[in-house]
Amino acid sequence: MSLSAPPPAIPPALPSDLLERRPDIAAAERRVQEANAQIGVARAAYFPSITLAGGGGFESAHIGDILEGPSGFWSLAGSAAELIFDGGARRGTNEQARAAFNESVDNYRQTTLTAFQEVEDNLSALRVLEGEAQTEQAAVAAAEHSLALSNNRYKGGVANYLEVTTAQSAALSDERTAVDILTRRMTASVLLVKALGGGWNVSQIPSL
Repeated sequence: MSLSAPPPAIPPALPSDLLERRPDIAAAERRVQEANAQIGVARAAYFPSITLAGGGGFESAHIGDILEGPSGFWSLAGSAAELIFDGGARRGTNEQARAAFNESVDNYRQTTLTAFQEVEDNLSALRVLEGEAQTEQAAVAAAEHSLALSNNRYKGGVANYLEVTTAQSAALSDERTAVDILTRRMTASVLLVKALGGGWNVSQIPSL
C-alpha cells in the first residue's frame, strides 16, 4: 500500500498580509471604514446648511432664515446652540457615530486575532502530525518487513500460518494509523488554506 502522497509543502514563512483576503477580515475592515465615514457625516450636521446664489451671498431673502436650523450654530453658542440642534441630538449622533466606530475597530481586532489563532493552530497541528507521520512510516516499514519474513518462513515450512496472520494484522493496523495521520494532515492543510483566505501564494495578496 502506497502512503507516499504527503500534503502540499508549506513555505517556512507566511506573510500576514495573506489574511487580508479572508472575507471576514475584509468585511470587518470595510465596516471600520464605513463607521469612520459616519463620524464625518455626523460632524457635517454641525455645518451650516446654506445655498449660495450664483451672484454671491445667500439665497435666503432674510438673514433671519440663516439662523434657523443647523446654520444657527454659527450665530449662537453654548447651550443655545444645543437647543437649536434638538436639545443636543446632533451631539448625541456624533457620539453615537464615534461609539459605533470604536465598536467596529474592536470587532476588527477580534476578527484578526481569531484569524491569526486559526492559522497558528493549523500550522502547529501540521508540525506535530509531520513528526507523527515520520514515526508511523517507520512503523509501517518495520511491520511490512516482519510480514515478508513471516511469509518466507511459512513458505519454507518453518512457521505456521498463524504467524503470518498475526504479522498481517500488525501491518494493517500500522497502515491504518498512517492513513489516519495522513487524513488529519490533509484536513489541517485545507483548514490552513481556509484560515489564510486561499493558500500561501504571495502573488494573491490584494493590492492597495
